[in-house]
Amino acid sequence: MSDDPLVDLAARLGDSCLASGVTVATVESCTGGLVGHAITERAGSSAWYVGGFVTYSNGLKQTAVGVPNDVLAFHGAVSAQTAMAMATGGRERTGASVAVAVTGVAGPDGGTDEKPVGLTYVAVADGTGQTVRRYLWTGDRTANKHASAVAALELLLERVRAITGVGETSDPS
Repeated sequence: MSDDPLVDLAARLGDSCLASGVTVATVESCTGGLVGHAITERAGSSAWYVGGFVTYSNGLKQTAVGVPNDVLAFHGAVSAQTAMAMATGGRERTGASVAVAVTGVAGPDGGTDEKPVGLTYVAVADGTGQTVRRYLWTGDRTANKHASAVAALELLLERVRAITGVGETSDPS
């Protein structure tokens, strides 16, 4: 165990991926690469982490991972639809088994009544489909980024365990 709960969560994800042969990619916006950083803090992560994208601008969301212009125009960068398109595009472009995407308003500025500071969407995509979750964090910029990275790693771990059954506890009854 490390001194960083984010790194410990990434290590648990790595153990599940190694046990099942699953590979992971990341597509990050508001976290600025924090998820990928946590993953790569563990030696040997290259056995299951294929890499990622930091798509902070809308233009890079389009060119790097293929988020359609109409999705960005209609729903905005901070939306469930954009998060799902980011995850799907990241998975397709890297060939990973599963990809996670994070997009949000970290703060302290940039929020609106419709999309306040702290609003974040985390999505995963694998060969069976997509899942997206909405969060509304209440911390400062650093806390919001950290909470978003934790949520991304937790959703990845949940998805890896669901698709492989590895790491799940069995009911003794």
